[in-house]
Amino acid sequence: MSKLEQIEKSVSELSPEEFKAFSKWFAELQAQQWDERIARDLEAGRLNDLISSARKELAEGKVRPL
Repeated sequence: MSKLEQIEKSVSELSPEEFKAFSKWFAELQAQQWDERIARDLEAGRLNDLISSARKELAEGKVRPL
């Protein structure tokens, strides 16, 4: 059995309370990994074009407040 299959089996056997706690933990892990990826991409300059484009549209009045 692969690691993934073991995890899937374990998760499917969780009680409702355990599943809720696992889901919260997993969502937080995903958010943390996303934040780290964005930080790496920002530092590497991979977002520069998007940032420039957004600033240009803001300066041209092409955006509106949320």
